[in-house]
Amino acid sequence: MELASVIRLLLLSAIWGSSFLFMRIAAPVLGPAMLIELRVGFAALFLLLVGYFLKKKLNLKQHWRHYFILGFFNSALPFLLLAYAAQTLSASLLSILNATAPIWGAIISALWLRQALPGKKVLGLVIGVVGVAILVGFDNASIEPGAKLAIAASIGAAVCYGIASSYAHSAKSVEPFANAHGGMWASTILVLPALLFFPVVETPSSNLLLSVVFLGVVCSGVAYLLYYRLISDVGASSALTVTFLIPIFGIFWGSVFLQESIGWSTVVGTMIILLGTALVTGFSPRQVFAARKSKSK
Repeated sequence: MELASVIRLLLLSAIWGSSFLFMRIAAPVLGPAMLIELRVGFAALFLLLVGYFLKKKLNLKQHWRHYFILGFFNSALPFLLLAYAAQTLSASLLSILNATAPIWGAIISALWLRQALPGKKVLGLVIGVVGVAILVGFDNASIEPGAKLAIAASIGAAVCYGIASSYAHSAKSVEPFANAHGGMWASTILVLPALLFFPVVETPSSNLLLSVVFLGVVCSGVAYLLYYRLISDVGASSALTVTFLIPIFGIFWGSVFLQESIGWSTVVGTMIILLGTALVTGFSPRQVFAARKSKSK
């Protein structure tokens, strides 16, 4: 990668890694529904502003059903599940469990297309499950009240991303920016009913509200723009590197700002999960650099 792309990749990883920190801070105060309603709402408004200056149209009449399906599985439901889990689990654990999304995506894609998984991907799946078992089984957070349901919610969010990925590959071709923009508006509408079931716990401070604005505008709006720019510049396979960097930043932010402990199970579980993810996705650093080299010729 060129230096500019490397900087964008690291910045995107740091931003998405920080989203778990902000959810961990805000979810116990605002509750999952209000937190995510504000997150997707701010992201939608930001992307509306960007779309206005870039003269990007949504074509709602043609694609509104697509935006609602994508918004439900790619933002509304997984964000709610992660915010629910953030009331109990650490930011580190949330970011690591979220990294299993490509594994579930590969399984769902195989079921969607009715194709058998190759042996290498099956091995990756088994390794990934072992990593999750080590991570969860030896983490002190797993014995806290409500932890098992929170862990299930986190994995459910990763499964949602897998469904969204499989759907996006089979759906009509829509511009990436329109997918992000339309999906956020759809999510804003879809999350509204959840406000009836998850009330705000206490009045938030101004600093906490600033964190929520950052979560929506930067962690959702700006992050999508960086991600799609990366795909355009270096290709989807190289952009996939962000999957392996997000947990590192998630653990780092949680340790620095929330004093979350990093035990041996966190390190070992993360490494095993990322190894399983690499096998399932077929990701190889050697192939990334080879593809980049051939592209530059």
